[in-house]
Amino acid sequence: MAWIGLKHWMLWIMTSFHPFYISVIEIEHNTKEATIEISTRTYTDDLEKMIQKEFNVKLDLSNSNQKEQANKLINQYMQKKLALSTNGVKYKMDYVGYEIQKESTWSYFEIKEVKQLKQLNVFCEILFGIDPNQINIFHVTSGGQRKSFELASPKNATQFNF
Repeated sequence: MAWIGLKHWMLWIMTSFHPFYISVIEIEHNTKEATIEISTRTYTDDLEKMIQKEFNVKLDLSNSNQKEQANKLINQYMQKKLALSTNGVKYKMDYVGYEIQKESTWSYFEIKEVKQLKQLNVFCEILFGIDPNQINIFHVTSGGQRKSFELASPKNATQFNF
């Protein structure tokens, strides 16, 4: 009996310290405003590491004195690593800002003048340079339909049809 308890305790210890490399990208087509709203959730420490690797800048996203620089670098990084398009035409993503919630950083973008969305092509390599096991999970909503998909490195593209 003690062995079973020890076995479960060891399993819990092993899994609780196993790092996860997951980001979540929420994409919502707002038909009233004719916009696409994009929210990316990454672990803050991973995003800081990736910014340092990409731009050779050590950044503390929670430091309010670095907020202006953080906004610039997050925008540059996400614009390089996330692209949305329809019929081969790439959408222009306007950066809205970021916020930190516990250990995560939410980055916000908006695409204007999208009246209807029947097909969405996604290119994403967010945090692919941190770990070969990086997974980016997408939740895309359009016309009341919600679709989800997982892109695991090295797969970097998918398509949503509504």
